[in-house]
Amino acid sequence: MAVTLIINGQIIEAKNGLPLFDHAEAMGIDVPTSCRKQGKCKECMVEVVEGMDALSPLAGPERHLQGNFRLSCQTYVTAGSGHVRCHTMRRGQMRIEREALELPVSHRPVQLDPAVTRDGDRILIDGAEVERSTGPMHGIAMDLGTTTVVVRLFDLESGALIADTSFENPQRFGGSDVMSRIAYDTEHPGRLLMRTLAGYLSHAIEKFPIDPKTIYEMVVVGNSTMRDLFFRQSVYTIGQNPYRSITEIEMDEGKRITTSLIETGLRSLLPIHPKARVYGAPVISGHVGADAAACMLAVDLAHEERMIAIMDIGTNTELIVGNKDRILAASCPAGPAFEGGAISCGMPALEGAIEEVAIIEDGSFYLRVIGDAKPEGICGSGLVAVLSELLRTGRMNEMGRFEDDVRRVALYRGEENEVFLLESDVNELAQAKGANVAGLHVVFSSYGIDFDDIDVFYLAGGFGRHLHVEASKRIGLIPSLNSAKIVQAGNTAIEGATIALLSRSKRRELEDLVKKVQHCRLETHPNFFDFFVEGCQFKPVEPIPCAR
Repeated sequence: MAVTLIINGQIIEAKNGLPLFDHAEAMGIDVPTSCRKQGKCKECMVEVVEGMDALSPLAGPERHLQGNFRLSCQTYVTAGSGHVRCHTMRRGQMRIEREALELPVSHRPVQLDPAVTRDGDRILIDGAEVERSTGPMHGIAMDLGTTTVVVRLFDLESGALIADTSFENPQRFGGSDVMSRIAYDTEHPGRLLMRTLAGYLSHAIEKFPIDPKTIYEMVVVGNSTMRDLFFRQSVYTIGQNPYRSITEIEMDEGKRITTSLIETGLRSLLPIHPKARVYGAPVISGHVGADAAACMLAVDLAHEERMIAIMDIGTNTELIVGNKDRILAASCPAGPAFEGGAISCGMPALEGAIEEVAIIEDGSFYLRVIGDAKPEGICGSGLVAVLSELLRTGRMNEMGRFEDDVRRVALYRGEENEVFLLESDVNELAQAKGANVAGLHVVFSSYGIDFDDIDVFYLAGGFGRHLHVEASKRIGLIPSLNSAKIVQAGNTAIEGATIALLSRSKRRELEDLVKKVQHCRLETHPNFFDFFVEGCQFKPVEPIPCAR
């Protein structure tokens, strides 16, 4: 009896002598590679969900991997029978926000003023010639997240969006959160995290409908760790108290005038023009990175008179509160739970992910699945929904315990798989939520305002865009505000990166704006632990007393 091999949900009978890579190719599954299956490029990773014992031992080229990750070109099925289930690090198009961001604020229109310009057949970057060509000029804006990567391609002469794409960050083999990535990069030589990402990004760029050599500038935003890893900076200091980027330290020492970074296309290991400028937007402070800075640019915070809050919930949640006169910011180390990490059946927002859950009158579950496919797992918005429904129907209490000593709630049972939620999963989600709630209380109390003083509360990011607001309020993930104040703004980080790419004046504005932000360190607040413990409970987040 042969081994049943399931890759990205597709089933095949495993053949002796063939690596997982060849099985995937036989099924028409695109596995990234740059070295023709020699184990050198480190790109053809798969995550093994089931059946690791049926596979060949770790080979030499896989020594850098940990957990359930393998190189598909080096991994063979060795058992005589059983099941092996795995998925590539590119399971399909991530659900991203493609439409222009529509924010209910009075924005001044962004005037097209890119750094890349043309003078006859001369192509210039800030006036310096980099190429002689009459061909097109393109630019890229990228939001480099811990879990996902979003890329937009623009025509720099018209400002038109030509294409966009997204993929799971392949650096997950180094850990699902930033502290794990910092430890991995510190302990393993060779910049493996950067090189692996560059390989995946190169494949994404090469699939765009243009010649990559016509890409002359790229703007990169991301949290401090992701950005610095991309630019080959040491991230060791970000993982050590007081958790600062090396660029912050060098700026304090007078060695630089900004925390932004600049590299060439060649040094970035990308197929874009070798003299292209790759600009890493400035970080704010500590773990409040360039993605948070880009969010401020997207909502035009530099000119905002109302009291604004921006919350981008993710592995590292960023929280910004203020207006043009005063801005406070904090990072909340929530971990990957609300992005599907560390959850038994968790997954990103891909086809097959449960995104909405309701408990109907007979006690059964109504499920809505991305792509109307068979459920393969549950993503962040689905996790919020199921917690809310279990709480609403009394099947889970405020402490996150299931009724009647139940330890496992089955959402879906199929022939090939089951999607369920464990009490241990709820505990992971409670701690992630507790970190976010603690951040809210610390920042608002430091500012001296209550939640009700906020005029607009932006839920940023792809996760925030698809949350059910009432469910999020019920479990205490966001404050119990009037829903009219809550705006699900979408990926404001990529929007800010886009603005910085297309407008030099806005990029200068961003450089000035980050220097105005006051960073709140959660762990130094005297009530942080109390806020965290309270936030771990599944109940509405109420306003806190504050001194005015």
